[in-house]
Amino acid sequence: MDKIRSVLLGSAIASASAAISAEPAHADSPINIRLPSSSSSTSPASTPNTPSGDPPPQAEEPKPRNNNPRTSASGFDPEALERGVKALREINSSPNAKKVFEFMKKREETRQSELATKKSDFEKEISLLDTGDNEMQRLRNQELVRMQEESSMRQERARMATEEQIQAQQRKTEKERADVERETIRVKAMAEAEGRAHEAKLGGLRAILTDQNKLVVTVGGITALAAGIYTTREGARVVWGYVDRILGQPSLIRESSRGKYPWSAPFSQAKRTLSEKNKGSNKSGFGDVILHPSLLNRIEQLSGATANTKSHKAPFRNMLFYGPPGTGKTMAARELARKSGLDYALMTGGDVAPLGSQAVTKIHQLFDWAKKSRRGLLLFIDEADAFLCERNKTYMSEAQRSALNALLFRTGDQSKDIVLALATNRPGDLDSAVSDRIDEVLEFPLPGEDERFKLLNLYLDKYIARAGEEKKPSWLSFFRKQQQLIQIKNLTDDVIREAAVKTEGFSGREIAKLMASVQAAVYGSKECKLDPDLFRDVVDYKVAEHQQRGRLASGRGGE
Repeated sequence: MDKIRSVLLGSAIASASAAISAEPAHADSPINIRLPSSSSSTSPASTPNTPSGDPPPQAEEPKPRNNNPRTSASGFDPEALERGVKALREINSSPNAKKVFEFMKKREETRQSELATKKSDFEKEISLLDTGDNEMQRLRNQELVRMQEESSMRQERARMATEEQIQAQQRKTEKERADVERETIRVKAMAEAEGRAHEAKLGGLRAILTDQNKLVVTVGGITALAAGIYTTREGARVVWGYVDRILGQPSLIRESSRGKYPWSAPFSQAKRTLSEKNKGSNKSGFGDVILHPSLLNRIEQLSGATANTKSHKAPFRNMLFYGPPGTGKTMAARELARKSGLDYALMTGGDVAPLGSQAVTKIHQLFDWAKKSRRGLLLFIDEADAFLCERNKTYMSEAQRSALNALLFRTGDQSKDIVLALATNRPGDLDSAVSDRIDEVLEFPLPGEDERFKLLNLYLDKYIARAGEEKKPSWLSFFRKQQQLIQIKNLTDDVIREAAVKTEGFSGREIAKLMASVQAAVYGSKECKLDPDLFRDVVDYKVAEHQQRGRLASGRGGE
């Protein structure tokens, strides 16, 4: 009970304190608290009895006037305290005071339990925070350990790499040292061997020099050997030069159907016969001769007339072929000689000028050699204007004039052994005496659209369709890489005809080069396939290139 009373008293005092804190207090006024007496009849103004023996109370100082009867002079309101005391008295006098005290006790115990629970929760939170801090510290420690381990591993790898480099350099140095030592030993051995050989030679030389008989025999043997070698070499050169000059092919001839020497003629004839059988009646060494129909008929007439002239042993007729470069003049001469049954020989007029003073001799040797052909010979002179030009030209040398005069001398009369065929791009530059010796003049123009179409098909078959075929199978083909075959896809006659229209102004040689460029473009592709798109691209490029060359040529002509 005493404990409950103290609790209630404490509650009343707390309420009074709250009331005091709510009201303003003057710092300079004294605090005067009056507690009510235990007797209900005691007035608030009465003073408690002092115990006996105590001195009488002193007279109080006069208090300041209080205008508010519910508050003291210092501003304290005792009403809350009075209510607490009143409630305490009522509880004491109530028959249920014990239950009230027990209820308040339970409430206090509940409150203490809640405070203990809150304290426990607070301690758990603090523990959790400590645990989180410990976990973060542990993770940081693990990260630091990992970083230290990685740093150690990097340092170890760097150290091992440095050691490997040092060991490699040591091995290299040791190898170089061993190589130097071996080379030193080899050089030393060679020097010792050379020294011994030199000493042996000096000993033999001293023996020869001191012995007069040995000296004479040695000098005589060396002289005889040198004389024999020189005589044999020079003699063989003189003899072979004489044989080559008398029997061999002249140096001015670049190509001939005859053998270089008389004993090689049967082999050349057999080879030419087999070649003609394999190529057919309209083939030559450089492909078919595709010309304008009228020109082709004219050449066939000349070949027949030449063959009849040979069979009747009548004089041959000389010919002049003129036209732009690459129009088939050389191939036509070969075809004419083949169909006439004659041998042919090809020379170039540009080879005469470099001969200088020997040009006249070479011209005579050429005609002497040509006369020895049993079948008759067609002598084709390409670029004839190079040395058969007008003799009153100021830049023409005396040696060129002499060579021209020699040719005019050998062709002054019609021959039964030689057909002279001249080819030039500039017929107006020929000497008038040379033109006088010409019996037949043939113009070789640029191919027309039909001829270009035939030439495109011809070289398409040669460079594309039959590319990669083995012409002459031999045992060497087993060791060579097989050439890849070209696939032709959708390349119709219309596409080729379109290219023939675009290539107006092209010569036969330019068309052959165009198809060779097509072949190169196909081999440069991934699939090795020729389709219309690729064919048109190459044709357009070559046409633009041809036009550019024409503009450059016209620009030079204007200058």
